[in-house]
Amino acid sequence: DVQLVESGGGLVQAGGSLRLSCAASGLRFGEYSIGWFRQAPGKQRVGIACINRYTATTDYADSVKGRFAISRDDGKSTAFLQMNNLEAEDTAVYTCAVGQFEPCTVLTRYPTAANYWGRGTQVTISS
Repeated sequence: DVQLVESGGGLVQAGGSLRLSCAASGLRFGEYSIGWFRQAPGKQRVGIACINRYTATTDYADSVKGRFAISRDDGKSTAFLQMNNLEAEDTAVYTCAVGQFEPCTVLTRYPTAANYWGRGTQVTISS
């Protein structure tokens, strides 16, 4: 069975950093583009970052551009989201998803296209 497991969430003060991981199993990880999404309380889920398969080119939502960085280690079947200069507005459940296609922006703009989803990890920023 395919599994995506997020980790690295937690409680951090505004201005701090967190590094999220998305560990995959049961699939050929390198064949998938990866997206990170977040859902704040009372709001819709939003795609915030993605990284393409094969080229590892990336794309970011304006709200996180310059503060967040997505990366992947295909040898470890793991994707990462480095989050710096965190703000209270970044508080949300963060979830990764994968899609066997590119460009990865299809994933973040049309989440229903994803092949698999993780369950998410809570990130809470205290101001």
